[in-house]
Amino acid sequence: MIATGLDMLLRNTDRILNRNIGLIVNQTSVTPDLQYSWNVLQERGVHIKRIFSPEHGLYATEQDQIAATWQPELGCEVVSLYGDSAETLIPDRALLDNLDLVIFDIQDVGSRYYTYLNTLALFMDAVSGMDIEIMVLDRPNPLGGSIVEGPLLDPGFGSFVGVFPVPVRHALTAGELALYYRDVKKLDLKLTVISMEGWCRSMLFPETGLHWIPPSPNMPTIATAEVYPGMCLFEGLNISEGRGSTTPFQLFGAPFIEPFTLAKHCAGYGLEGVLFRPLWFKPTFHKFCGEVIGGIWLQVTDHARFRSFATGVAMTAALHELYPGQVHFLRGVYEFNGTTPAFDLLAGNSKIRTEILNGVEVNTIFASWQHDEAAFCAIKQDFHLYK
Repeated sequence: MIATGLDMLLRNTDRILNRNIGLIVNQTSVTPDLQYSWNVLQERGVHIKRIFSPEHGLYATEQDQIAATWQPELGCEVVSLYGDSAETLIPDRALLDNLDLVIFDIQDVGSRYYTYLNTLALFMDAVSGMDIEIMVLDRPNPLGGSIVEGPLLDPGFGSFVGVFPVPVRHALTAGELALYYRDVKKLDLKLTVISMEGWCRSMLFPETGLHWIPPSPNMPTIATAEVYPGMCLFEGLNISEGRGSTTPFQLFGAPFIEPFTLAKHCAGYGLEGVLFRPLWFKPTFHKFCGEVIGGIWLQVTDHARFRSFATGVAMTAALHELYPGQVHFLRGVYEFNGTTPAFDLLAGNSKIRTEILNGVEVNTIFASWQHDEAAFCAIKQDFHLYK
């Protein structure tokens, strides 16, 4: 089993005694024997003044884009960093004035969309220029640290699902991304990363020996995280991404889909490392709640060859080819009162959606982000903490 940043910190907590500390954590902030970090730190005399909980709440009790309505009693103040307006995503200055150290420890899933590291970035922006240290307790990128996929975020398409100027699958850890963000944004910030021990870039999560704790309600397994970089695109369509099922993001569907026809069409793209199984399912909440709908189950057969983002783009193209006029791009999903297509905010640009609508061949669409991948791979090595 590797040692996480939390494990490394707990080997010497003297360094944070007599500090006024805020924690950005959720239920993934655990020791190898599954004790929550805040309990262990308090038992060791660490002074935790405030806990900041991200989207979904401290124990992931809430679904997506819902502010936490309940917080537990933990012997210190617990504050939600996710609210009902863009302003509430940024910590209020009054919540920072009596802190001199903020510790971040949340398991990420390796995709630019996932909001926990975006919360960290916004926090870094907020404390830049202040006498507050940010400490990141590093954890593995569950998708490994080698494969980069997708376009860079176009600056005009920033949102809470697009903060870091990185490809969709970035192959960096939380600590590495924090170092990268400080450099790119030129932040006046004291940043400390407590590195892991024993992790290397080729490792997928099952090789770490760590327990998978679902970081959010619809990320129940590592298999979910693996398909998420592509399947999350369906949040921007009138297509169920599997919320309301027991296997979100591993399947998708809609009432107008004929599963066998779609599966055959998707298989025709020649995508590697994946099979398409036709099925029907009934979501218990979210899109098409209570309806039996046709769709596809995504079965990964080769982790090294599978490209989730390309697969998601190809399946979106297949839906438009087979069901023109029935598939729609949704607007205002990730912006408060916004109008930008959610698909564009996820993809990081409008080019991919436009090319799909114009019937551009999928391999040509794939080629559109290869330059971005190569450029980022050349840059990101400067921030690698692990071999």
